[in-house]
Amino acid sequence: MHTESIEGWLHSHTFGQDQKKSGERRTLIVIVITAVTMVVEIAAGIAFGSMALLADGLHMGSHASALAISAFAYYYTRRRAKDARFNFGTGKVNSLAAFASAVMLVLFALVMAWESIQRFVSPVPIEFNWAILVAIAGLVVNGVCLVILGGHGHSHDKDEHEHGKGDDGHHQHAHEDDHKAHSHEHPVSESRDHNLWSAYLHVLADALTSLLAIFALLGGKYLGQVWLDPFMGIAGAALIVSWSWGLLRSSAHVLLDMQAPDEIRESIKRAIETEGDNRVSDLHVWAVGPGIYSAEIAVVTSIPQEPDHYSELLPRGLPLIHVTVEVHRCPSCNGQHPTSG
Repeated sequence: MHTESIEGWLHSHTFGQDQKKSGERRTLIVIVITAVTMVVEIAAGIAFGSMALLADGLHMGSHASALAISAFAYYYTRRRAKDARFNFGTGKVNSLAAFASAVMLVLFALVMAWESIQRFVSPVPIEFNWAILVAIAGLVVNGVCLVILGGHGHSHDKDEHEHGKGDDGHHQHAHEDDHKAHSHEHPVSESRDHNLWSAYLHVLADALTSLLAIFALLGGKYLGQVWLDPFMGIAGAALIVSWSWGLLRSSAHVLLDMQAPDEIRESIKRAIETEGDNRVSDLHVWAVGPGIYSAEIAVVTSIPQEPDHYSELLPRGLPLIHVTVEVHRCPSCNGQHPTSG
């Protein structure tokens, strides 16, 4: 009796998460720049009495902390990628760090709003010339950081994927981990690196605060509208909360294993059901890392094939790195269209 070695079918679940991402290096550079600028702006804000400038410096302090979380997430993801306790690798650490960063953004935006309200009640004298100069310097620094981070938040790092097989029987399974995961033939909205995107949002919020501070200080100096200084702090806080909400939602979708975008699920369903009387009776597709998805597909057919056969039907452009196919023989299902879950 011929016995095939199982060694050829074993595979890891690192999915390239053990490789150093370009976003990690860029984030570290931005942390250093942000920390130095933070110290300068806080000192200037206190010295010159500008709430807008002080808010900008405090904001940079919050973002330096958030960026540190992003850097640690990259490091932890890479170092723990081969830890078998993570069922589908460490890719979700990316979204967990992004969620935490988004919460920090909201909290510091609330602090900004509160401080601005207090300045409405108890105005303080402002040294406009120095405050404007430092605010412009802060805006320039933020612009440089935005260029460094890139602003796309998409993962372009290549993963190495292996192959695996399931067993034979009434319930058959196939695992397919191949290079089609990072084909860009099928772009999806949720493929961004949440960790890098959160870092970008923090710096973008800094740039916005600096810009608003400049307008407020110019209005106060030349038009005598000193109320613009605290007002801009409130306006900036409101916009930052809005940005944070989007990041909270997208990262929470990954953490809660919500279904992948409809276009991915529909592509899988169409590819399977175009052949014979194949019907997808159950379908679950969820993100396991930036731009990579796992899928469980249950196929009902009157003429069942090997699980690998159905895996090969899937479009090569789908970002799937771990696919399980379950095949059910159902002679009476010929021509029927069960609803997929």
